[in-house]
Amino acid sequence: MEFHLHGAVLVPAGYHVTEVKAVTIEAMDCGGKATAWRETVIQLMDGSAEEAEAGFMTNRKFLAIYDRAAKRLPVQDAAEVRFEYGNSYTPALQYHVTHTEMLPERMIVHLHTPGVQCKAGEACGLPADKAAEADCAPESGCCTPQAPISLS
Repeated sequence: MEFHLHGAVLVPAGYHVTEVKAVTIEAMDCGGKATAWRETVIQLMDGSAEEAEAGFMTNRKFLAIYDRAAKRLPVQDAAEVRFEYGNSYTPALQYHVTHTEMLPERMIVHLHTPGVQCKAGEACGLPADKAAEADCAPESGCCTPQAPISLS
């Protein structure tokens, strides 16, 4: 099983699956709408030079690790799966999966970098096709800095 970013190998051969996380996210967007969702985050880590020489992890081994974790964690089939990876040269990020590619002897998981968007979209005055842009409409008030509130 290989992990590619922009068509090139991101995670080198010999990697380890170091953690499987069943994550619940509770959030409020800039328009004041509260939402909650589940994600499964699988953390990958570089292996040693000797492990790299042995090649990439097999699909069977990867699935055995995942299945073992899924028996003990509340992972959900409908949850988005993200892969977390970083090393001394690359900051740790949670990558989204764009698609998988099945080849005779391997599977390639194609990843893309995370981004941010105004999740309030139309409530912020953004047309539906512009909701992923970085700038919310300033006149809407929902995506501009607000006066601080006291939590006490």
